[in-house]
This record gives sequence, C-alpha cells and structure tokens, in this order.
Amino acid sequence: MPHYCMPDGEQLFVREFGQGNPVLVLSGLGMQSWQWLPFLYPQARNNKFIIPDWRGFGGSHHCAIPQLDAISSHWRDINSLIEQLQLDKFSVIAYSMGATTAMHGMQYGHLSEKLNRYLHIDQTPKISVDATWQYGLLSQKQAQFKQLLAEISHLLAYNVPARVLSDLNPTYRQHLLELWLAFIQLQADNKVTPLLFQLALQRPKLQALILPIQRLDYLAWYVNNYLHHNEDYRHAIAQLSCPSTFFIGEKSVLYPSTGQKIIANSVKNSKQVIFKKSGHMPLISEPIKFTHEVAQFLKNSA
Repeated sequence: MPHYCMPDGEQLFVREFGQGNPVLVLSGLGMQSWQWLPFLYPQARNNKFIIPDWRGFGGSHHCAIPQLDAISSHWRDINSLIEQLQLDKFSVIAYSMGATTAMHGMQYGHLSEKLNRYLHIDQTPKISVDATWQYGLLSQKQAQFKQLLAEISHLLAYNVPARVLSDLNPTYRQHLLELWLAFIQLQADNKVTPLLFQLALQRPKLQALILPIQRLDYLAWYVNNYLHHNEDYRHAIAQLSCPSTFFIGEKSVLYPSTGQKIIANSVKNSKQVIFKKSGHMPLISEPIKFTHEVAQFLKNSA
C-alpha cells in the first residue's frame, strides 16, 4: 500500500488490494480507505481495488493543503494517480464528495472516456440551489446551512494559528461545537440530537470526536469548499455512455432523492438502486443490501 507523489510533491496514500479488473474507489468526506474493506474485500478475487485517502485523512493526513479548492485539488490528485498507474479502461465507485470529484473529472478531465462502468452513490451534480435546480445540498434549507458554514469559516479564519480543537480558547471552542451541532440538527430535521454531541459540549475530552476532521486548517478548507462551490455538472454526467448505476437514499436529507432520480434518468445507459430505509449513508443504514448491490455492480463490470 504505497504512497504516490502528487504534482505538488506531497505523498498521497493509496490502499490497493485484489486482482483483476481495476476499480478506482472515491470516498466521501470524512472516510478513510479501510472503511471500504467489509464491502469490497469479498470481491477482491476478480477486482483490483485502488482507494486513495483524501488529503487530511488516514494515510494522507500529513499532506499539505494546496492553493486550490478541495474538489479541484482532489481531481488533480486522482488524475495524477490515473496517469501513474497507467489506467486506461477501469470502473469507478464514487460516494458523496468522491462523486463530486468524479463529476469534476468528467467536466474538466475527460474521465468519461476512460470508464468501463460507473457507480454513483448519493450525490447531487449541483451543490448550490437556484431557480434552475432545487435539489442541491440540503435543498430548501441551504440558506440556513450556508449561514452556519459562513460562521464556522469566520471563526476558523479568526483563529488561524490554532491547529487542533484544543488550541482554541474555551469560548471559541464552545462556539465551534455549537455551530457544528446546529449543522447536524439541520441534517436530522431537528428531530434527534445525538447524545454524543450533547455530552461533548460539557466534556472537553469528547469534543474532538464530534468533528469529522481533527485539523482545523483542513476543516476550514472543506467548509470553504462547500460554502463557495458553484459548479454545475448536470450536462457532464448526462453525457456518460458507459453503463452507470445510481445508489439513491430515499430518505436523504443532504441530497433529496427526487433530484438524484432526475439526474439518473438523464443518463441513457443507467439503472437506479433505491435504498428505501436510508438517508445519505446506505452503507451504514442498509449494509447487507449495500454489499449485495456493490457485488452486482462489480459482477456486471467483468
């Protein structure tokens, strides 16, 4: 499981296992490559899995933040990896932020031409909401969401020397956690407040656990990415000609299933797999079905 040198000289960790058909796996924000093992390892006999850890996570936690937005940086890293591995025709499994990265590659890097098959897991082709697209991130709640992101971004910018949560003074640390809790409640439609978050507000030793990213500079990088991301990939993904599968969480609050179905229907050679009990994380809420459907996708990729 080597590290690969990226265009800026940083070493990106890439988990590789299996043999056979190459399958590039692009994770969601906050994931590490090892978390795919339960779902993919049973298919390793016929598939060679290539799973990078994004900058700031897992084996790539040490990588420097480049002078690029997160999605552009991720695509540059993935494009470099494709070139170094000399991948020509291969399959892609892309989840959430990983799917945004894949669509960025379709729009700007001719990724579509290299694909044998594509699996798109619970993501919208357009993060922002406007008159042409009502199904972006958090849909009708996006204004509230962006206000929270803007407050988090401002707080982190004001505390640039702070590297981890414990570096913040108690007032700023408490405020950051409260803002993050408000974001979690927004996703959950304010019906359930996770016990861990409530406990963490009062117990400093637990506080770092509730943030998806431990380094505050990386947290700021990703927050600003979602705050300012205005790309529209609808046309790019609609041009896919390879067989494509869309995993859609019927109860997804982050990315409404109605919008995901519209996009899936725009891709000619596509099928939809609906996870009726799931929101944005079908691999957690319906792991047995998720594993089975991934196996079916890979079987059809052979």
